Amino acid sequence: MKRGLTKRGRTGQMAKAGEKKDGGLVETIKTIFWALVIAGIFRTLFFQPFWIPSGSMKDTLLIGDFLFVNKMAYGYSRYSCPFSMCPFEGRILESEPERGDVVVFRHPVNGSDFIKRLIGLPGDTVQMRQGRLYLNGSPVEVEPDGQFEEVYARQGPMGYYPQCENAPVGEGGACLKSRYRETLPGGSSHSILNIRDGFFSDNTPLFTVPEGHYFFMGDNRDNSQDSRYARANGGVGFVPAENLIGRADRVMFSSAGRSLFFVWTWRPDRFFKKIE
Repeated sequence: MKRGLTKRGRTGQMAKAGEKKDGGLVETIKTIFWALVIAGIFRTLFFQPFWIPSGSMKDTLLIGDFLFVNKMAYGYSRYSCPFSMCPFEGRILESEPERGDVVVFRHPVNGSDFIKRLIGLPGDTVQMRQGRLYLNGSPVEVEPDGQFEEVYARQGPMGYYPQCENAPVGEGGACLKSRYRETLPGGSSHSILNIRDGFFSDNTPLFTVPEGHYFFMGDNRDNSQDSRYARANGGVGFVPAENLIGRADRVMFSSAGRSLFFVWTWRPDRFFKKIE
């Protein structure tokens, strides 16, 4: 008749079980580590996810749009890496952005990521007069394009209410804004919105864009903190070239609700929508 395991045998089996458990933990840690490394490389060199938290780029981009930023478009700077950890100054493999690009960049003061439309290139003069954009002394072509309508209700996780040209509007009412089609020199065409006339954003000083910098504006012209506002006043000012992170080309996913899990608030018509 077989006898039970000896103490030495039991100890050996326990040791092997412990080694297997420790080995499994080590493999799990290695897998997580390399997954993070690969994700970091992908995010640094190729595409960075970006979620739209505000209405400054309506109706091109809506609150709740989710997109990937093309980081290969303009080359790389220290802001290309997570936490701005790339160990170099300036830009490498640099390509010049084009007027009209929708660009994600690092705010020169507060360090947050912003998304706006590139309006002024180095050496350009930019000015708003009575709500009309002037580039290098000439008015930019613009024509009426109907109205943009949305429901007056809280939007996105932050719960912001939209601003309306037809204010005041009650909860659940139709919030309207005049829409125009603006065509920049070079042929880039896009929608812009108007909320009110005579606001500061409609009449600005004459800006001359310095070398190595760019001038950005939001498409929702009366609801955008951008290069029209000095940094001291909470604006963006001129953005250095090294602060550019990448170009936004396409909306991948969109949700109008307070959470991505609210399936009934998804916007299927915006999935994979090209950004103009």
